[in-house]
Amino acid sequence: MKILESVAPLAESYDGFILDIWGVLHDGEKPYPGVPEALRELRARRKRIVLLSNAPRRSWTVGEALAGMGLGAELFDGIVTSGEVAWTLLRDRTHPFFAPLGRRAFHIGPERDLSVIESLDISVTRDAAAADFVLNTGPDFEHGRESVAPYLPMLEAAAAAGLPMVCTNPDRAVMVAGQRLICAGAFADRYMELGGPVIEIGKPDPMVYETVLATLGLPAHRIAAVGDTPHTDLAGAQAVGVDAIWALTGLAGDHFGPNPTPEALDAEAAREGVTPKVALRSLRW
Repeated sequence: MKILESVAPLAESYDGFILDIWGVLHDGEKPYPGVPEALRELRARRKRIVLLSNAPRRSWTVGEALAGMGLGAELFDGIVTSGEVAWTLLRDRTHPFFAPLGRRAFHIGPERDLSVIESLDISVTRDAAAADFVLNTGPDFEHGRESVAPYLPMLEAAAAAGLPMVCTNPDRAVMVAGQRLICAGAFADRYMELGGPVIEIGKPDPMVYETVLATLGLPAHRIAAVGDTPHTDLAGAQAVGVDAIWALTGLAGDHFGPNPTPEALDAEAAREGVTPKVALRSLRW
């Protein structure tokens, strides 16, 4: 697999870019070196850019966080988050999994993620027996973000009550300032082991790409999707027929270290069942 040192060669082949956020643009606290400059160079060349994240929050909250890091709205055409898609599904109730859900959510996650139900007729409870479904947005600071173990009593109580789970972030882990932390997808895995029904909203499900592709308004062969995670970013790109670019930052950087060999990348891609077009050392010009 070829490893690019810069995004510049990709600008010659593609008119639109789908960019993961956490692990590609920033490390959870600050942008990776060169990212603002790379985005400005792409925009100067009139490339269309949509950010697609498995963040369990609405898009506007992610936009505010990016602006606080110096990545303003002028650097991209739009943001789509799994939280935004989940909010729409909870509002409309037309999807078969969502149609029978009640209005009382047993929330597992921090309060800052509750934008996913803002303005909706949904109440939150911490008592599984009083709930209609589980709203899983990921770990909180109270119980820790390193292991599923402290959350097992909550997951077991919800499973015993027979509650369906809405997982608003299929990621299993994320890197934050060099530390590997769990995400909502890790809870979904354990809940399925307990026999609970789960729907995961986010990459790699093609449904979350609908707004992205409509915003880009380009033929699939002129679009590249850049992400650090094979089973979400790369698999999702392939599922909708756009070229996958493997960013070697974020989780990939944690897995491989600073200088992975092309052979190591090929072997891991084969294990994950993905075929990225190229790898990208980082999103810089």
